[in-house]
Amino acid sequence: MTDGRMRLTLLGGFLGSGKTTWLRHQLHADAFTGAHVIVNEAAETPIDDALLARASAIEVLAGGCACCEARTELVERLRRLCDIRSRTASGEARLKHIVLETSGLADPGAILEAIRTDPMLVHHILVSETIVCVDGLHGLAQLVGEPLSRRQVEAADRLVVTKLDEADMASLGRLVATLQTLSPAAMIEGAIKGSPVPPPSGEGEIPEPLPELQGEASAIFPTRLQLDDRIDWTAFGVWLSALLHARGDDVMRVKGVVRTPAGRLLLQSVRKVVQSPEMLPAQEGREDDTIVVIGRGYRGEDLLKSLERFAGVKEQGDLSILRRAS
Repeated sequence: MTDGRMRLTLLGGFLGSGKTTWLRHQLHADAFTGAHVIVNEAAETPIDDALLARASAIEVLAGGCACCEARTELVERLRRLCDIRSRTASGEARLKHIVLETSGLADPGAILEAIRTDPMLVHHILVSETIVCVDGLHGLAQLVGEPLSRRQVEAADRLVVTKLDEADMASLGRLVATLQTLSPAAMIEGAIKGSPVPPPSGEGEIPEPLPELQGEASAIFPTRLQLDDRIDWTAFGVWLSALLHARGDDVMRVKGVVRTPAGRLLLQSVRKVVQSPEMLPAQEGREDDTIVVIGRGYRGEDLLKSLERFAGVKEQGDLSILRRAS
């Protein structure tokens, strides 16, 4: 560090690409020792911060993407960190590194522009690297159909292809070749559950044809399901399985932490693929029994009506399950 500015690592990637899993592993491996972590989540109820307990300092920016709805708040928070650093007395440890994990709906380019065009931030913060996670299982389909996924890849200095153990090698090779075409200067790495694994080289593979996309697809939005502790969990499992089977292309991401007799349970799915549940340690002050569903092509109210049919609560209105996040 020769210019005295704080370094900022921007971590992005489309919905379900494995950003938090990758960052969680980096924190356990002490890759970002002493960094201040900011977690941006589109939904008002944060989930990902519960998984990043190893961070030296962590704060949540929830209720909108840092590239648009929460852009002003992001700038204010970064300015506050700059001010705290400037006021740090001589001889005391000063903040040197910020890691910003964006939501899966954020455009890294817009965030970079917000930092580089702010007269205060540009003098105190240097964006040292933009890392973008790419889902090894769903990445090709996202690049074909989602303009945002392409913009995320094009903004990357480093691409991390995740879930190498879940995708076949032919698809992974074609994905890597496609990424090399979209972002030829980016370094490409691989990961399984956050641990580094060499990806296919992509050599000799034909990149996936990417059709020209006219404008943006329909809006993707988060819906928060606040679950009552009297819910029938067996019925909930049936409901979630049926939902993903019928609307897995529209329901892009499901993530939540619920309390069970065995402890706190992390539930996750990406499109139609449900990940193995994970037990989490107890954490004071957490708002559990919250599921965030992110997708398009349906109404949040319809999720409520559907879930109520499976919830096992007989009295009408006895279960307050749904709160819209946006």
